[in-house]
Amino acid sequence: MSNQRGRRGENTARAGDDRPGHPGSADPDARRPDGGRPDGGRPDGGRPDGGHPALDRQRPDPEGPSIGDLGEFGLIAEMAARMRPGPGTVVGIGDDAAVLAAPDGRVVATTDFLLEGRHFRRDWAGPADIGHRAAVRSLADVAAMGAVATALLVAFAAPADLPASWALGVADGLAAESARAGASVAGGDVARFGTVLLAVTGLGDLQGRNPVTRSGARPGDVVAVAGPLGRSAAGLALIEAGLTDPAGTGVPAGTGVPDRSAEMAWLAGLVRAHLRPAPPYDAGPQAATLGATAMIDVSDGLLADLGHVADASGVAIDVRTAALDTAPLEPAVRALRASAPGAPGPTAAPGPTAAPGPTALGWVLTGGEDHSLVATFPPGVPLPARWLVIGAVRAGHDVLVDGRAYSAAPGWDHFR
Repeated sequence: MSNQRGRRGENTARAGDDRPGHPGSADPDARRPDGGRPDGGRPDGGRPDGGHPALDRQRPDPEGPSIGDLGEFGLIAEMAARMRPGPGTVVGIGDDAAVLAAPDGRVVATTDFLLEGRHFRRDWAGPADIGHRAAVRSLADVAAMGAVATALLVAFAAPADLPASWALGVADGLAAESARAGASVAGGDVARFGTVLLAVTGLGDLQGRNPVTRSGARPGDVVAVAGPLGRSAAGLALIEAGLTDPAGTGVPAGTGVPDRSAEMAWLAGLVRAHLRPAPPYDAGPQAATLGATAMIDVSDGLLADLGHVADASGVAIDVRTAALDTAPLEPAVRALRASAPGAPGPTAAPGPTAAPGPTALGWVLTGGEDHSLVATFPPGVPLPARWLVIGAVRAGHDVLVDGRAYSAAPGWDHFR
């Protein structure tokens, strides 16, 4: 943890913890309880029995010591032991502040909150899942600027009776996801609070490239995405419906889907895509090198995030639904339909003036929290296969779907 001083002027910033959904951003990211919307999805806050069997195996031992038993500095020491310094860390966890190398001379910085009950729920996700998600949110923001992540600074607050194994599970998730991006947790802070709170600052290096902002898109540019769309939203819908793996087999329960093991395993993969999104971080610097004119990570929803680009650039962006890959999400649509035989099934794909229902296209357009990267490129730029062209930039304003205005909610908004 960022080596800040705690109570009595003591340095408590030495171990890192976790941010962040989307999910993520004080961004969209920051949205659903590690899997849920602010209302919690269900009145009882989860499955009918109040639990989440698929995640039982991730839960810490309630009989083990609490973070209160470890004490402030015991917790810091345990967390620090899980945080290996990255290649750019000159002074890491354990001092008053971290010192990081900045070869470029410019530092990319971003911050995200993760609040229990607002951005995640402990009965819907394991601690390592929450650690991964917390890291993803900030790491994807750094990548969306065209930078390479170097470090995370993490502030962690929690009740004293929180099992220490849970806090350390979060630290493990943070460390693992940071390492996947080539970064590390370099510092932070810990404190006591009534619920779990995480604030993550991501830092990155541009390596001599210009930053890719939201404001550079120009009419004639193409719009392309690297990474999946809609999978996190589909996984969330399965979690909310209680269609998760009760025995750790990868086969969701109660789907009503015939015993097609491959399809069932795919559904389990969608749940995992929500719990642990895996954006292609290296696609950010790649896009910058290719000459991307604007870029953003998809945390609030494809249309919502492209709306930020359109607003900042003073242009219109037209998304072509025919270019979007919805097939991977159809098994979830079928499972949700089958799980509620007495309820209306998913509607046909929504048109530009219709509110999206529980459909694959609706998830792709407005789901968010995959943290994939969407960018605009000058026409004629040869794009690697990982970049799928899904639309174009035009003169005007707003985001269009197949040439028409999209009247339904384009994605997540923290205050609506």
